[in-house]
Amino acid sequence: MSKLTNSNNGQSVDIHYHDQGSGKPVVLIHGWPLSHTSWQNQITTLVDAGYRVIAYDRRGFGDSTTGNAYDYDSLTSDLHALLEELDLKEVTLVGFSMGGGEVIRYVTNYGTDRIAKLALVASIIPLVKQKEDNPDGVPQEDLDGILANIKEDRIAFLKEFHQQFYNVDKKPDAVPESQLDADLAVSSAADANATIEAAKAWMDTDFRPETEKIALPTLIVHGKEDNTVPIATSAEQAAKLIKGSELKVYDDAPHGLNVTHAEQLNKDLIQFLGS
Repeated sequence: MSKLTNSNNGQSVDIHYHDQGSGKPVVLIHGWPLSHTSWQNQITTLVDAGYRVIAYDRRGFGDSTTGNAYDYDSLTSDLHALLEELDLKEVTLVGFSMGGGEVIRYVTNYGTDRIAKLALVASIIPLVKQKEDNPDGVPQEDLDGILANIKEDRIAFLKEFHQQFYNVDKKPDAVPESQLDADLAVSSAADANATIEAAKAWMDTDFRPETEKIALPTLIVHGKEDNTVPIATSAEQAAKLIKGSELKVYDDAPHGLNVTHAEQLNKDLIQFLGS
């Protein structure tokens, strides 16, 4: 792992990242509440396909240090610092779940000079929360319940969350127990405050005005059986907002499709990267 220091708005954070391979760069942005290790089923395959793969830990997660802000502007400043530090060009940004927010906000705040393509995988884009004009979103009381459960017993919440991540309640053999144990080890090691504040960011941020301005080639991948980020309020809306985007729906996939449907996802990513 390598490290860079990002100083922004009076705060300084150390961002740890994994950089492997050569060729056109692909930056992988992990979901909440995990780390760059959640991309382990993609990194080697993409490197073997001829790409330079950079995966980093969001501030407060994995090996990165904590910050004093976890709004998407602050989070995206870390991504920008990474691209600047490595002087990356013709980048494909790939955001999983919460990571889709950094993908969209990066284009909003920093433009497209360094960016060639975007991929949103099981992403929260464009809006999680239920509103009058987003009836399929998650009700506020449910979001408040998530925060309350994290504060009351974070480890117990995370254990249940990771089971839902893969729809283990419906398909007990969806992933081996070792996968759930590994996820819990990573998420429980994250900073407690970062876990809460980052959750608020993905719960509350409305990306619809930004999403409809995206004009880059964009791949959207989502599971039809995603019970963590329902497809109706995420991928289906994003596909309508991003003109010319390509939507791929995996009929039987849960939220954690990067694990359960790794082979299919890798194939679709490589095809998109080479198109």
